[in-house]
Amino acid sequence: MTIPSNSATAGRRLPRRVGQLFAGLVLYGVSMAFMVESRLGLTSWDVFHQGVSKVTGLSIGWVVILAGVPILLLWIPLRQKPGFGTIANLVVIGVVVDVALVVLAPGESMTMRVTYLIGGILLNGVATGMYLGARFGPGPRDGLMTGIVHRFPRLSLRLVRTAIEVMVLATGFLLGGTAGVGTVAYALVIGPLVQAFLPVFTVAPPAAEGPAAASSVDAGPREGELSGRCGTAR
Repeated sequence: MTIPSNSATAGRRLPRRVGQLFAGLVLYGVSMAFMVESRLGLTSWDVFHQGVSKVTGLSIGWVVILAGVPILLLWIPLRQKPGFGTIANLVVIGVVVDVALVVLAPGESMTMRVTYLIGGILLNGVATGMYLGARFGPGPRDGLMTGIVHRFPRLSLRLVRTAIEVMVLATGFLLGGTAGVGTVAYALVIGPLVQAFLPVFTVAPPAAEGPAAASSVDAGPREGELSGRCGTAR
């Protein structure tokens, strides 16, 4: 019996990983659109994106894309290296959320708005598990958080994540972004959702290769890092 090599195994897994990455990013953009149309509250970063959108007149998708560029520049002093998934994240989510907002029917009744909110949060959990499980690198915003912790190891990831998200939430709210019950609900349940879905979608590296051998393009977040943050894919 011929035992397949690690390179052959990795080659067979690559199409699944790439497909899962883009499926996760598309679903993430759709989940954002659901939460926007619920008008019941957004994630901390999306409160910021929506606030900037209202001030500048740019679509929220363009704000997501353009805001990711200076965030990536902050990776340089933090010695973070973007992966393929980081760059895909920068573009795909922003494009998809704009398209989804055009297609999605406005949430008119409270029942529809609550349905949009619940569906958006659940879909976000699935999308995050798919995106992170593909192991192509963190999104720009997650990479900023983990980069700060790697650069300043005395700081906990939970503290850094909380500080950044409170800052962007407050800024976005002052700019007119929607913070509300959905913001709180997302913060409370997204961690458990990602913890449930991530093992389902994680594509493990070949056994002999081991996680430590993964390149910067191939690397995903460590388990400890995931437990200390809210689970956002960006």
